[in-house]
Amino acid sequence: MEKKNYILAIVRMGMGWIFLWAFLDKTFGLGVSTLREKSWLAGNSPTSGFLSSLKGPFAFFYNNLTGNLFVDWIFMIGLLLIGISLILGIFNKLATYSGSLLMLLMYTAVMPSKNNPLIDEHIIYLLILLLLNFFRAGDYFGLRKKWSKTSFVKKFRFFE
Repeated sequence: MEKKNYILAIVRMGMGWIFLWAFLDKTFGLGVSTLREKSWLAGNSPTSGFLSSLKGPFAFFYNNLTGNLFVDWIFMIGLLLIGISLILGIFNKLATYSGSLLMLLMYTAVMPSKNNPLIDEHIIYLLILLLLNFFRAGDYFGLRKKWSKTSFVKKFRFFE
């Protein structure tokens, strides 16, 4: 296997861990970004801290989503499923496209970025996710090859 394939596998699993960790920390309040008493399990909204503090051009839109139960559930399920999918190398298209959409939404939420007026980590993550899909990173130390041979995926190619 080529060196680039090892790097693709490591980057894919690393990106997966970023999403999965965000889910775990927000759910259980592991004390890194979320304190236990502010966790989802403690009855708090996992999106309210972020969404309520926004000041950019789209702040009105995002501030109105604060504490919305549907938004909280979609966000948390998204973090969990994107993370697991990337780590395992399955549902690559769905994971990379939905992760890219999440990164785009988060980018527009924080515009303009504190560190750079044009590009921040959300755009870089978005590009990495698209590259992972383009290079079929799930093939390397992942389950994509076996997954794509299942009758379900053969019938619904988008879930490849």
